[in-house]
Amino acid sequence: MKLLKAATAVCGLALMGALVAPCAKADDWNQKTVITFSGPVEIPGVHLSGWGVLPAGTYVFKLLDSQSDRHIVQIFNQDESKIYATILAIPNYRLKPTDKTVITFRERPAGEPEALRAWFAPGMNSGQEFVYPKEKAVQLAKETNTPVLAADIPAESAEPIKSADEPTVVAMKEAPVNAVNPAGDELQLTEVVTPVPQTDPVATLPATASPVPMLALFGVLALGGAFALRAFERRDS
Repeated sequence: MKLLKAATAVCGLALMGALVAPCAKADDWNQKTVITFSGPVEIPGVHLSGWGVLPAGTYVFKLLDSQSDRHIVQIFNQDESKIYATILAIPNYRLKPTDKTVITFRERPAGEPEALRAWFAPGMNSGQEFVYPKEKAVQLAKETNTPVLAADIPAESAEPIKSADEPTVVAMKEAPVNAVNPAGDELQLTEVVTPVPQTDPVATLPATASPVPMLALFGVLALGGAFALRAFERRDS
């Protein structure tokens, strides 16, 4: 009888896991990350009018869409009630992920805010290298003496972007992306970002991958085992 109860408990835990798993994986899908800046930070477009530079404070970074080689990143205020920017990004690769969020900046001349360059979520090899509107990219490249990703995209918007289907987002995904050097010359993307290896298990895992089917199968097997044990006990009795 004890053996039957144990098997039933295993079955219950397996089915409970199938129900809880989607919630536990939600942040993995959009890579939600809370970030605190100790000083002002300049951000790429498309940002809200008047918000090209974020003041020191706490912000939330999330992926709006990552179903292609163009990723769309959004920056919210701390309680996620306001969207400050919707930014085009290209995947960039690092060999060794860390268990902490990594944000990289472009060093500016004295008195200028640091400019946002890339974001790596905890545990991820693949991060987001941000694309600037072309005019701003040329300016940053000259100021920082480093190449900057560029595209013909708007710098700002009067209203926040709330959907990946909005025309502005569609245009961002279709705009050709390259890089500009300090002289204003165009470069290939591979000269600026490291492509994500196709053999990288983290990079090639589908964004919609879920443990639910496996957990459900485990639950069914456990349930079958419980019935088998029950039949075995009846036969012995």
